[in-house]
Amino acid sequence: MKMSGNTVLVTGGSSGIGFEFANQLLRLGNTVIITGRDQAKLDAAQQKLPTIHTFQSDAGNPQAIAALYAEVVKQFPKLNVLINNAGFMRKINLHTAGNDLEDLSSEIETNLSGPIWMVQQFLSHLKTQESAAILNVSSGLAFVPLPISPIYCAAKAGIHSYTLSLRAQLKNTKIKVFELAPPLTATPLVDTFDPAELTGSKAMPVTDMVRFAIKGMASDQYEIRPGQSNALKMMNRIAPNFIFSQLSKTVDHMLGK
Repeated sequence: MKMSGNTVLVTGGSSGIGFEFANQLLRLGNTVIITGRDQAKLDAAQQKLPTIHTFQSDAGNPQAIAALYAEVVKQFPKLNVLINNAGFMRKINLHTAGNDLEDLSSEIETNLSGPIWMVQQFLSHLKTQESAAILNVSSGLAFVPLPISPIYCAAKAGIHSYTLSLRAQLKNTKIKVFELAPPLTATPLVDTFDPAELTGSKAMPVTDMVRFAIKGMASDQYEIRPGQSNALKMMNRIAPNFIFSQLSKTVDHMLGK
């Protein structure tokens, strides 16, 4: 895939992995559009990267996605790359009585339904481009779940499965379908976890992770698994019970045992 001269839309682009994608893709000579729910964070991102274009939008809201599509394709008719990056991860204790049912599944809306809605909304436009690509950001935890984050892991496993099906259905089009499964990456998300819950995992620098992803796209590597994500998938094939038991040790910490 050609990694310059594209018009790229990155959801969740005001911080973390999405922001670093914007940064590196700009340097490669692309037009970059980012979205996010927080206008202040979008403004801060634009101060750091003055040439990006920003749209306030909620990637977990289908009405917001429809409105985003109408405005983006009007202003950027050459849009040809969609990066579904927006998402969040929480620790959830399923023993907790009174867990709000709607809130409990909110990671599904943003991390799984959101990318599905985005693809469906933008697909007809991407088909009109001479070359196009979709990159769905899943996680190394799509292959082996971290039990203290059950909803997040389920959503990312769903994105992995959906991306396989999407790639198969688009095989006779000009749209390349990529999946990026990041390992633990040094972003603000890491700060929400206790260091004891991350024992044995070293966060990959976000600049290195995104550089690896872009290199993978450039070489048409459709399932990109940087660092420990590749090890997780391989270990899950060789010794699935062992690797899951290792990740399950975090439950004892969460439950105070």
